Amino acid sequence: MWGQLSARTHLAIVLVCSSLASIALFGFGALRNHETEFAYLIWNLFLAWLPLLIGLGLVRLLRHKLWSSWSALLVTAMWVGFLPNSFYMISDFIHVQEVQRVDLLYDVVMFSSFIFNGVILGIISLYMIHQELIHRLKRITSAFIITGVLMLCSFAIFLGRDLRWNTWDILVNPAGILVDVSDIILHPTSYPHTLGTSASFFALLASLYVVAWYTVEAVKRPKHF
Repeated sequence: MWGQLSARTHLAIVLVCSSLASIALFGFGALRNHETEFAYLIWNLFLAWLPLLIGLGLVRLLRHKLWSSWSALLVTAMWVGFLPNSFYMISDFIHVQEVQRVDLLYDVVMFSSFIFNGVILGIISLYMIHQELIHRLKRITSAFIITGVLMLCSFAIFLGRDLRWNTWDILVNPAGILVDVSDIILHPTSYPHTLGTSASFFALLASLYVVAWYTVEAVKRPKHF
């Protein structure tokens, strides 16, 4: 039965099981500590799944429509808007010691599990869209676009962690986001952590993605490993 399933189906099942393992770790920790302090990790993991699901929808849409069509552009904008949520989970590590718990090391493992799953979901989603770009554009152009997306994700993580904006605010309060972004551009000294936070996350995300990319390429071409 398992061997008859496609590689993508295998991957989907493994990703779901890995996410369920994170939730199980949270559940056991909640029982040990008699509280659900870190329940937001489950919500954050759900948000991390959205760019992958949206990306799959975009890939299917591109089989029938041009990327320049309004529907494909709309789904692309949704994908770009939700993608930072996958990588944002890395910043959740700052919460690990916020409350007194039974076992700090266990909490580190639990946080690592959620963050690992979030980042993997984001990388897979990014890889899928990167492949679609390569099918239509030169490899160097595709690489520049993906680099730009990672830069946007890194800046979005700063907006989310330091200024407390989230993806939903793009729809419910776009003016507020524009005001804050404009203020950052016009008065950079008032936001001393902007460059450091954005640049550090970009360095991390770019290095993770490049390693993942060449790992996949090496596996796809074992004779050239």
